[in-house]
This record gives sequence, structure tokens and C-alpha cells, in this order.
Amino acid sequence: MGCFVYIFFGTCKDVTIGPTAIMSVMVQVHTHNADYAILACFFTGVITLLMGVLNLGVLVQFISIPVTTGFTMAAAITIASGQINNLFGISSSSNEFIESWTYFFKHIKNTQRNDALLGIITLIMLLIMRKIKDINSSYKSLTKYISLSRNALAVVVGIILCYFLSSDDWLPFRVSGKIVSGLPPFKIPPFHTEINGTKIDFEDMMGDLGASLISIPLIAVLETIAVAKSFSMGKIIDASQEMVALGLANIFSSFFSSIPISGSFTRTAINNASGVKTVLGGAITGILVLMTLAFLTNTFYFIPKATLSAIIIAAMIFMVEYDRIAEIWRSKKTDMIPFLVTVLSCLFWTLEYGMVCGIVVNILFILYKSARPTIIITEEKLLKNIKIAIVDIQENLTYSSAEYLKSKVVKYISTHSEKIGKVVIRGEEIHTIDSTVALNILSLKQDLLALNCELLCWNWQIPSAGVICRLHPDARKMFKFSKTLQEVVSTNMQESTLTLETDCETITIPT
Repeated sequence: MGCFVYIFFGTCKDVTIGPTAIMSVMVQVHTHNADYAILACFFTGVITLLMGVLNLGVLVQFISIPVTTGFTMAAAITIASGQINNLFGISSSSNEFIESWTYFFKHIKNTQRNDALLGIITLIMLLIMRKIKDINSSYKSLTKYISLSRNALAVVVGIILCYFLSSDDWLPFRVSGKIVSGLPPFKIPPFHTEINGTKIDFEDMMGDLGASLISIPLIAVLETIAVAKSFSMGKIIDASQEMVALGLANIFSSFFSSIPISGSFTRTAINNASGVKTVLGGAITGILVLMTLAFLTNTFYFIPKATLSAIIIAAMIFMVEYDRIAEIWRSKKTDMIPFLVTVLSCLFWTLEYGMVCGIVVNILFILYKSARPTIIITEEKLLKNIKIAIVDIQENLTYSSAEYLKSKVVKYISTHSEKIGKVVIRGEEIHTIDSTVALNILSLKQDLLALNCELLCWNWQIPSAGVICRLHPDARKMFKFSKTLQEVVSTNMQESTLTLETDCETITIPT
């Protein structure tokens, strides 16, 4: 039912809301029966909705394009790998990358010839049908619609083949099997349950769910936003609005006995491959599912699993952003690190933890850059027998970089072979500093005095200079404001004054 809610509140046309493998695994670990899963769905919706209302969508801005691309690639590989056994008619319940391939090679002798033949032919035909729309011919409109309807055609052909080739006690392919018709009744989510005759109240259920009440909503949000960003095609995704949509979808679905739901990579990829244009595509999906459950469950009994696997694998092949990977490599090769960390973690650990690993690595890059700003030290000789070291800082300074600036300057001066009498720190690009930076600048001044060197701050931004001056009034003498470096260091320079207006006082700095 979540797809109907997403129509009104969602922002990405391709996203299909519903149960996913990740949600199923997480719910299975933390729940004891269906009532736990339904309650988890309800609170997943409540927490996610609250995050959206509080406008916490800003948190997903830490999911960079390399991480998103890596997650998309790993998810595509994982999903396709989970279908490889069904493609060859091998019975398997594994959906993980390593487990699927391990199981496949161990049981390859159990390959069913009919299933493998149907699956491979269907896969090849789907790939061909996807490309025929690009062929220039007089039947271009026809080929376009054939290409868009290729998934439905594959299902119909698979059903027809299975139905007419089957006999009373024999089926030519492994099929989806019997599907229970109808929908669960509308009812309030259970706030108490019973297991083996033991009654469990709401408090105990919440205790049993434990940390999953936080982890499931977070993973659901990450999965949905990652899916939305992967298929946004240049459109800006409002993460807070997506949280609202996902939260309401989970709350509404819990009244129909649903497990926690999120954006599905598999269904979204198929939705995108089918050429959906608006979020109303979700309504069509939902209506078709309802009609299927009500009237067509007997017919869908004959859908070959190999056909469904071929459809999913074909969608996954084109879900990998090959061009984007090449762009990341060409633009900045270090961005390949979070990309590869995400891919490998998702494949060899789990998708949700792989996403977290990628985000953490990206944040570490940001923190390292903040702690190691670009600092260039050059020398000029403007006064007789005195060299001047010019420290050019090309970024803002934060507390994490304060000690780095101090140690870099002191090390340069103390290890330099020729006497340097003045150190001039250019401050045009330093728009703001904090108290840690200010204290380290004052400490640097004392360290340089011990080395018989004077510290000057040249053309600093007013707010940054004000922070230091408020800490120590004598620091005003360090700040010089002039057009040329010659004026800064000249002993005969005419003094002028600059007024710094601060929140608490007006400071006059001689220059």
C-alpha cells in the first residue's frame, strides 16, 4: 500500500516503495512473529516521519556521488547474483553476493536444462529489445513501444510457454507457485502479542525490538534516498520530503499487516527500465498488484522463475553507472577510494553497512582536508639583511587545523638556514576562525619571538581579526592593512587605524 502514499508525497518518479531484501533480513533478526514485524513497520514510519518533519534531510547530503554510485553498483551486482541460481533452475534461498555464487558453483550440477535455456534466451532477448528503440527505421514508434513493454512481454511469453507445455503432474520450468489471493484486513497495528501461550505487552515488545527501532528507520531512509538519488537524473531530491513520504507509507502500510518498507532497487530499476515518467506510475503498479492478488493469482502460478530472474538481471546490467565511474576516475582519482570502499563493503559485508562505510570514509576525507589546509610559505627580502616569510593560507582555518598551522610555521623558521626576521600571514581568504585558532595564533606569536622573529597578520578579514583581538588587546599590533607588502614591513610606514566593530566592543587596531 506504500506505493499509493508515495504518489502524493514522494518526489522521484522511479522509486517504488515496498518490502526489500534488506528490510526483510533486518526484521527477521529482531522479531519473533508477525506482530513484531508489523509494530516495527509502524514505528519505522513514526520515526522516519519525525525526521522529515524536523527537516533532517540535510544529513543525507553526506552521501556523495562516489558513495551513491558505489552503492548502486554493489546493489546491482548483489541483486543480479541473487538471481543467478533461479536463472539456471537451481533452488536457492540465498540473496547475498558471496553466498549466491558459492551455492551456484556447489550445485551447478543441479542445473535444469529447460530453466537455463528459457532464462538465457529471455535475458538475451530483453537486452536486444532494450536496444531496438535506438535503431533508425520507419517503424521507430513501434520498436519504441516494444522496447518499453519488453518486461511484460517476457512474463506473458513465459506464462504461455509454461502453461501449454505443462501436464497434469509435470511442469517444464520452476514456477513462482501458489500465491494467496486477497489483502490482509485493515486493523490497528498490534501493541501486544502472544507467543506459545505467553502474553507479551507493549513494553516487552519494545524491549525486544531494541536498537532495531533506530537501525531499521535509518537503513530504510538511506536505502530510499540512495535509490532516489541514483535515479533522479539531475533532479534535486528533497530528502526531508522523501522522509515524510517514507514515514507516512510505513505508517499506512502497518495497518495492512506490512513489514517495514523502503525504496526497492530491484523494482525501481525495472520501473526505470520500463520508461516510467511520473510518480503516478506507482498507482499503476499498486492497482496491478491489487488486481493480481484479487483475480489473477491462479494465472501467475505459471510464471517461470527463470523469466523473472532474466528480467531482474537485465535491469541490473543497465543500473550500473559505467559513465559516472569513468567521470569520477577522470575528475579526481582520490574519489575512487570511497567508491571502492562502498562497493567492496557492500559486496563482502552487507549493503547497509557498506553504505555506512562509504559515508564514513568520505567524512574522513573532509575532516582530513579541514585539518590540513593548503599553506604555502615563500620568502622575500624587502629589508636589508632581513628575510620575510610569507604564509599564504588559501582556506578558512578551523580548530582542527590550528595546531597544524602553528607547527608548520615554527618548523619552517627553526630549520631554515638563513635568518628570517618577520613572518607575515596573509588573511584575505580567512573569513572566520574560532577560539582555538585564535589562541594558537597568539601562541605562535610567542614561539616566534623566542626565535627572534616577529609575527604580522596582513589584510585579515575583519571578523577573523576581531576574534583574536578580543582575546588579547595587544594583539591589535600584529594586524596590518595595506596594499603592498613593502608598506607592511617598512619601519617608516605611516600609522593608520582601523576600527573593528564587534558584538561587545569597538577595537581600534594600529597598522
